[in-house]
Amino acid sequence: MIRRFIVTACLSVVAPLGAVAQKSAVADRPTLVVFLTVDQMRSDYLARFKPQLTAGLKRLADGGAVFRNGFQDHAITETAPGHSTVMSGRFPVHNGITANAQGVNTTDAPLIGGATEMGASPFRFKGTTLTDWMRAADPSMRFLSVSRKDRGAILPIGKSKGDIYWWSGNAGIFTTSTYYADTLPAWVQRFNALKGYAGYAGKSWDLLLPASKYVEPDTVWEESNGTDFVFPHPYPTEVANVAKGLSNYPVMDSLILAFALQGLQEKQLGNNAKRTDLLAISLSTTDAIGHKYGPDSRELHDQILRVDQYLGVFLDSLFKLRDQKRIIIAFTGDHGVSPYPEVHSGRYPNKDAKRVNITPQVTALKASLAAAAVPDKAWSFDEGIFFVRNAAAFDSAKVNADSVARAFAAVLRKVPGVLRADQFTDFAKANLAKDKIARRWLHMFDAGGAARMAVTLTPYSYWESTTYATHGMPHDPDAGVPVLFWGMGVKAGAYRDEVRTVDMGPTLAALLGIKPTETIDGVILKKAVRGSK
Repeated sequence: MIRRFIVTACLSVVAPLGAVAQKSAVADRPTLVVFLTVDQMRSDYLARFKPQLTAGLKRLADGGAVFRNGFQDHAITETAPGHSTVMSGRFPVHNGITANAQGVNTTDAPLIGGATEMGASPFRFKGTTLTDWMRAADPSMRFLSVSRKDRGAILPIGKSKGDIYWWSGNAGIFTTSTYYADTLPAWVQRFNALKGYAGYAGKSWDLLLPASKYVEPDTVWEESNGTDFVFPHPYPTEVANVAKGLSNYPVMDSLILAFALQGLQEKQLGNNAKRTDLLAISLSTTDAIGHKYGPDSRELHDQILRVDQYLGVFLDSLFKLRDQKRIIIAFTGDHGVSPYPEVHSGRYPNKDAKRVNITPQVTALKASLAAAAVPDKAWSFDEGIFFVRNAAAFDSAKVNADSVARAFAAVLRKVPGVLRADQFTDFAKANLAKDKIARRWLHMFDAGGAARMAVTLTPYSYWESTTYATHGMPHDPDAGVPVLFWGMGVKAGAYRDEVRTVDMGPTLAALLGIKPTETIDGVILKKAVRGSK
């Protein structure tokens, strides 16, 4: 089953395109950049599972420039903000994507092809990305971006219109929105018509290796809300339900990679010696499995081994189609994850983790502001942040919004599991080189904006209402991700430098010999660039 989607997608065209690629002489410029993002890929997974990696992840790690201390250096470590940084070179405070809830979904760009989920577009995204810089240098460049998630496909590219597709579980197809097209291209329709997932109806996801090769217990009731937490995990028996639930099974990533290969062939990406094209792929199943079972689980272990195998088949197929000497690959994650507070495997120091409830304090604040004639719409408390939505309403009620934020922070600091509650004006006074919590919050919101105060829980603690393994805090377990470059112009090696995902865009630009078209936050990681000083 590992090879099923990949091989089916490319059997008919490997030979002719491979023959063309073999005739191309190695030139002084790449013909293709492949940007791989694995959703919820913690920075420690490569090392943790290294002894059992034999294929794609092993190939990239062994032959690439690997930065072991990579971070999404912002506070709300979620999918949308994470994907917004990887090719823009800018933190969420500058690119406008500050949370999943403030990401890409909108009714103004409905999906096409029969998909019924919420519409999506990059309407909140600000600025440019590597795609725009490449296009400024060569308007003929082509790109394709694919993911299971809409935000995973859209945000690495930014506002550029083109071939951007994601999965609709409701329809069982790859789709896009009216922001990009009115109808799906013929090749996408043909791929969708294959329904490669249909053969999994009634089957099961079982372990890739013998059970003795997994150190994690398989009877942890905290996983999956206490249901379906023991291997094997059955697929639904109805084909339509397989499509809807496919995101919870490893094979979803194989389908994404097969679709990406098909698109590469159809769009002829990387097949022109005179231009450099871009293929962006976001694999989201690690996130789904990580949320459902947690980073300590046997399921997560098996998923990483399968990502390794899927990527191995993908790279083998890609290198038959294109000259690998003229390809650059970048690899990272959009965020990490923290284990369930109740699961203490000994792998993570989370014995003091708590579930935190501040509902009484928020209720009291609401009552106090209502009594002072401050309307509810003038403020909000979301993602642990106190926002002033209408400062004039506070002024009209003769209530000082900053005083409210200060008093609310003092109350919240007394709650068990709250590490700190800070006003953004205090963040701005901190030594950001030493106070990474303050730095990461300021990489999320301006000190002079609507966000007035932020709560940071203690490491590994969760909000009480959370029922799945999660992420989202500015601590390293949630922020840590691999940062890796492989291929043409890359200086291979393992580096201990602390780097950020905003450094990936400018580093790729340097490898391509181009420059960003705007001021960015990231810097070139010169250790990864052959010949840099």
